[in-house]
Amino acid sequence: MIKKCLFPAAGYGTRFLPATKAMPKEMLPILTKPLIQYGVEEAYEAGCDVISIITGRGKRAITDHFDISYELEHQIQGTDKESLLIDIRALMEKCTFTYTPQNEMKGLGDAIYKGKALVGDESPFCVILADDLCVNPGGDGVMKQMVKLYEKYRCSIVAIMEVPKDQVHKYGVISGKEIENGIYMIDNMVEKPDIDKAPSNLAIIGRYILTPDIFEIISNTKPGKNGELQITDALLTQAKKGMVLGYKFKGKRFDCGSLDGFVEATNYYYNNIEKIKKVK
Repeated sequence: MIKKCLFPAAGYGTRFLPATKAMPKEMLPILTKPLIQYGVEEAYEAGCDVISIITGRGKRAITDHFDISYELEHQIQGTDKESLLIDIRALMEKCTFTYTPQNEMKGLGDAIYKGKALVGDESPFCVILADDLCVNPGGDGVMKQMVKLYEKYRCSIVAIMEVPKDQVHKYGVISGKEIENGIYMIDNMVEKPDIDKAPSNLAIIGRYILTPDIFEIISNTKPGKNGELQITDALLTQAKKGMVLGYKFKGKRFDCGSLDGFVEATNYYYNNIEKIKKVK
């Protein structure tokens, strides 16, 4: 049903300087695989075979990663190294990749709006932030869980998780009525609130399913927190007009946009690689 997944990937990754001075943060590897490849694999598992990426200056490594490298492949052809490209070759064969730039960093809402030219405005689509790495060994990936939920409710959905109260200022935070176990009908949504103004400790992480009317709502949304066009503001408008759900997903999430989360994810994958491989 949902065939397209949008990857906003135009950010500068300043928290990882100087590593990200010339390399996109989405290409930082967890073991031997870059973050964005994990995200594309999750999208494909959920049924998305059209992968649309919002890029920026200095992001050519992303497009090169999802393209043939003739010289490299010729050099390793027939060697034991060739098997290391099996996963990425499979994605390249099964998925179509499209790209468009976000020339100015005006917020996630603006990045998603730029994706309209790629995903269209007639069907729902997924959004994955690659630096939020999610894993659920033994079960469906987070985006596949959300697609199944969409099939029931047919509305925009955001992935949420409980965070410590002193961390709410880092996230978009929701409140709402729990209509099923772990599923909330959202009635309020605030971007990076102060602790005393947070509506709850339920934080949005980088997984969304959006219905196409979100584009018109974004176009009528004024800049919010930090002068940026916030997707949370547009989603709150959508929630008031209709319905937006928050979903407490099954699995683990690593904030690989932070050094602590990146190291935690690396250690987790290193220590559980065999279990993760068996699941796949």
